[in-house]
Amino acid sequence: MQTAVASSFMEKHQKTIKYLKKYWTLYLMLLLPIAYFIIFKYIPMTYIQIAFKKYSIVQSPWQMPWADNNGMEYFIKAFSNRDFIYALRNTLWLNVLDLVVGFPAPIILALLLNELTFKRFKRFTQTVVYMPHFLSWIIISGMALKLLAPGTGLVNIVIERLGFASVPFLNDPTHWRWTYVFLGIWKSVGWNTIIYLAALTNIDPQLYEAAAMDGAGRWRSMWHITLPGIRSTIITLLILSLGHILGSEFDRPYSLTNALVISASNVISTFIYTNGIRGLQFSLTTAVGLFQSVICVIFLFAANALAKKFGERGIW
Repeated sequence: MQTAVASSFMEKHQKTIKYLKKYWTLYLMLLLPIAYFIIFKYIPMTYIQIAFKKYSIVQSPWQMPWADNNGMEYFIKAFSNRDFIYALRNTLWLNVLDLVVGFPAPIILALLLNELTFKRFKRFTQTVVYMPHFLSWIIISGMALKLLAPGTGLVNIVIERLGFASVPFLNDPTHWRWTYVFLGIWKSVGWNTIIYLAALTNIDPQLYEAAAMDGAGRWRSMWHITLPGIRSTIITLLILSLGHILGSEFDRPYSLTNALVISASNVISTFIYTNGIRGLQFSLTTAVGLFQSVICVIFLFAANALAKKFGERGIW
């Protein structure tokens, strides 16, 4: 019995050695990204404890005294802070708008591009919609100011020439929210379309031929073949988007904000910058950041579990 077990162990060991010798270059390539995550993602997590301690610049996190209320002092302060409540509301509201309006946009664009038969026009369109992804939000905010500023912006000049009143795209909180969302769509829609176009290439062309023989038009083929063919990709990206429902970019709202729309543009990331980096309230903003991360992880797990419940693969 022991001989059989030892023999089985040696056989598995030899297979493992053989496998590693064959694919050692792949594992070697993994070392750099693994080192990146360990050094820049996991090691800094040790400083999460600042959220539960009274920060002191002259002490290490392990030497800092614990905060009051069993370490929950700064979480209580955060939820007692009116600016944080507004930032939380704005973050959730803007992300929901991004999800509802922005998530379907690359799917629709990918479906439209997939239907194009003129290859040169298709490649030209793809290039045009991909390019904004490579622009920084500083550049985009400058472009938005030149185009959308009331009175002097090109878009408002055209609107006024047509006999209508200028629209305060950047100066009114309600208009600013929609401007924020549509600029985000304009910047990211082309890049996200790449993922769906790649998924579309995995659909068997014979399915379209069979559907055409049965009398199905383009709309029916799209509804019954194309969309089900990329459903798993849609679900995966939706899960990731839901996991980001309380996340917030910094450069996008910060570059587009101004004093007139601060009630709509102040999000969690700008709150952390204002109170943490500029206000030196490191314990408070660490607590806020930890709360934000925990909620995002909860949404991610919940969305993944929901997808599996409906028979989808999920992301793990």
